[in-house]
Amino acid sequence: MECPHLTENIKIVSPVQTATKDVVCAVCSSNQSPWMCLYCGSVHCGRYVNAHSLEHSNQSGHLICIECSSLAVFCYGCDEFVVNDTANECLAQLRQMIKEAVTESSPSQENRRNLRPRSRKRCHSADSSTGSTENDKTYPQKRHTANSTYLKNVKREKKVVGLRNLGNTCFMNAVLQSLSNIEEFCLYFKQLPSLESVKGVGRSKVYQSRSFRELNDALMAEELRKIIINLTDNGATKSAISPESLFLVIWKVVPRFRGYQQQDAHEFLRYMLDRLHTELLHLLPESPYLLGHKGRSSIVTSVFGGTLQSEVRCLNCSIESKKHDPFLDLSLDIPDKCYQKKNRESNEDPVPPCNILDCLTSFIQVEELAETELYYCNNCKSKQRSTKRFWIRRLPNVLCLHLKRFRWNNFFRTKVDINIQFPVTALDMSQYVLSDLPDTRLSGSNLYDLAAVIVHHGTGAGSGHYTA
Repeated sequence: MECPHLTENIKIVSPVQTATKDVVCAVCSSNQSPWMCLYCGSVHCGRYVNAHSLEHSNQSGHLICIECSSLAVFCYGCDEFVVNDTANECLAQLRQMIKEAVTESSPSQENRRNLRPRSRKRCHSADSSTGSTENDKTYPQKRHTANSTYLKNVKREKKVVGLRNLGNTCFMNAVLQSLSNIEEFCLYFKQLPSLESVKGVGRSKVYQSRSFRELNDALMAEELRKIIINLTDNGATKSAISPESLFLVIWKVVPRFRGYQQQDAHEFLRYMLDRLHTELLHLLPESPYLLGHKGRSSIVTSVFGGTLQSEVRCLNCSIESKKHDPFLDLSLDIPDKCYQKKNRESNEDPVPPCNILDCLTSFIQVEELAETELYYCNNCKSKQRSTKRFWIRRLPNVLCLHLKRFRWNNFFRTKVDINIQFPVTALDMSQYVLSDLPDTRLSGSNLYDLAAVIVHHGTGAGSGHYTA
């Protein structure tokens, strides 16, 4: 949705004087998450620091502000990130002025942000927050070292390459940046020869369920191969590349993503991985990754593929039925006890924060199925009430965890915007894996280090902004 408040709330002509100084909050002097008001030019911290920017907006009525590091623009009137611009492109001009001012005055610094996975150390933690407004308190901590200022950190590491936003395509860019952090996945595509010369016989198998001839020229795997090479090229001279060719292929092969509306990043990841798996199976039958666990696999299933075991127990005869299902990611509910903590009165005793382990524990807990989900028991020869639970039978080499941030409430889809803590290193999955099975993960370890995080900022699933 386009913001209607821009024209009346952008009054400053040039933020250069502010941008060339140490940017700190005018109230608390914090340099974390500084937001500049585009009406009066004052700088205040985001609402997940001390909320002085929100307080300034409430008191003054100034609605539009810009994050001094990422240059993201937010409207308090819409309670959303701004994706449009004024007719005379005021936002684009202001962003350019800030960039030029910072480039001229920024001192050199060797310690830059590293997007690669961290080394295995025990055991730091971070927060995952997808609150309804600006970046949360932990986000700038990932960008800044201790006691640093905005000017020392705004210039990114030279080898980091960005992706241009084609218009509400941040959902795709966040997924691509995250995939570029998976070393084994990237190495495969960097060593993969061009797929443009693949014979039509192989392609016809990929599109055997399609009737449109133009799909024969649309290979998602080939366009992704090019993107990954450009993103991970250490000698790259460009600061950003355009994923337009990949996006056009996605329009062809997955019609639901056509257009420039905001989409769900998790849904996009699943569609993309499923499509890549199908293409690679048919186009590269001799690939070394096709000899996988219990049959043919691809780089997708070799890296992200695991196995779940579901156990259904009849409450009438206590006979248990077991079933094994493959998975590429785990979708985790946020437990009710975590969700209800937000509504507690401030005068009550403090409650411990929610942790990703709470979500994983909830995932494997025994659940009694409702009356509408009666289970047909082969022993009783009739439908019976039952319980169900999940175990992880085989861990993947790279574990994707998806937090279910959106819930249906009285016909409205609302967002659960609480912080979820997670370890940066050594996430131990031992208690969620069947103990009577031998190690099935390639590394032989149940510990995982964080490689990437995708965060949704905003209140609605079809709006807001994604970062990675």
